[in-house]
Amino acid sequence: MRIWKNVSLRIQLVSLYVLLLGASIVVMGIYSYSNTRRMLLDNTASRLRAQAKPVIEHWLYFRGQGAGTGNFKITSKKQPRTLANIAQRLARDLTSRDTIAVILDKRGKELANGKYLPEEPDPPPPEPFYYQQALAGDNEVNYISVCKGNRLLTLLIPLRASPTSDNIMGVVQLSTPLQGIDRLLFEYGFMLLGVSTLVLFFGALVGLFLTGSVLKGLRRMADTCQRISEGDLSQRVNLPHYRDEIGKLASAFDNMVERIESTFEAQRRFVAKSAHELRTPLTALRGSLEVLLRGAQDDPAAVARLTHGMHREVLRLSRLCEQLLDLTKLDISTNIHKQAINLNEFFSNFIQQAKILAADRQVILKQGPFVNVLVDPDMLEQILFNLVHNAVQHTEKGGIITIGWKLVPDHVEIWVADNGEGIAPEDLPRIFEPFYQGRESGIRQEKGTGLGLTLTRSMVEAHGGKITVRSKPGEGTVFSFVLPLT
Repeated sequence: MRIWKNVSLRIQLVSLYVLLLGASIVVMGIYSYSNTRRMLLDNTASRLRAQAKPVIEHWLYFRGQGAGTGNFKITSKKQPRTLANIAQRLARDLTSRDTIAVILDKRGKELANGKYLPEEPDPPPPEPFYYQQALAGDNEVNYISVCKGNRLLTLLIPLRASPTSDNIMGVVQLSTPLQGIDRLLFEYGFMLLGVSTLVLFFGALVGLFLTGSVLKGLRRMADTCQRISEGDLSQRVNLPHYRDEIGKLASAFDNMVERIESTFEAQRRFVAKSAHELRTPLTALRGSLEVLLRGAQDDPAAVARLTHGMHREVLRLSRLCEQLLDLTKLDISTNIHKQAINLNEFFSNFIQQAKILAADRQVILKQGPFVNVLVDPDMLEQILFNLVHNAVQHTEKGGIITIGWKLVPDHVEIWVADNGEGIAPEDLPRIFEPFYQGRESGIRQEKGTGLGLTLTRSMVEAHGGKITVRSKPGEGTVFSFVLPLT
């Protein structure tokens, strides 16, 4: 078994195919050989019986008038000739160059032997088992016997007092050599063997060709996997003309590698942007510290200015680290604690906090239907805080921020809309990317980390939902997300 495991899949498939083909050929060959043998033996036995029938009827049931002319008549008024009187002549008439006849009485004793010429075959000794069957009235007794090393087909024909009588006077044993049949069967078997060998040979060639063609895609996949393992994630199998299971596997493999490459690329960009975002406040802190070390501590105003700046950068670093940690936690499903909450009650409490966060902006709540959702309430609150905070950053004082929800098939849709400056079309596809902040805004007073919307999308997707955005510059923005119902 260990050796078999080291053999290629192609050889294994071809070996199995040839084994099944060979087994089928052997079964069919044995069946064909057996049928042919039985047919030859049955035909020979039928021929001997057909030849023996008129001879037996002539000597047992007819009185000759013009012997040898074939003109005989039934003599029902006279007794049949005795078997002992006609045995020798009957045996001699039934014997030929390829058939030997022996007449046996009811006790199995030989009454006559038809052998006269040297070239005529020798008779085999009677078989008591088969003789008893013929003596019991079985007209179809035949078997294969051996005499002096020669195989013979032996038939036993009951000799009846009359054609319809149950009185059996004896048995005729007819034997014919099987050399001709054996020679014919040998040639037939040799032909079967040759044809089977050719079929197996060409079957193996066809199997090698077919498996090679079928497994070509797998070999290509193996080569592609090897190159990918060496670090080249741009490799693809690309089997556009395959529509079978291998083609589907190759397509799924290409999709998987494409997603892995996209994930690695996104991770690389994320690490690069994280390093860049961390480097900016660190550079500012280092510069402030260097100014202080060069003697700026003697100037109270400069110290105060530098200290406030350093404090601001430290707060930015802390906020950035917390958001990065939150993104990491979202990858662990145990950090999400879902429970059924009623949106009417939830928004009744949240709207008060949203108004405080909005400051000089107006916050309007458009209540939807009475509905329960299965969410982590703290995480849902964080999602809405991020969206309201984003709306505040891009809406002038006196602007309107609207919060509401509605039912959609199997989900509830929640939205946060504003009538602020909107989002530029070129920024819209990238606003959920980590650290992406878009173009500078004249309204925005506080520079963020660029992780708020990324964190928001991750929290929504952690609940099995999806977030979308619609915006027109100068008209406002609508963020909406769907959550599954309980």
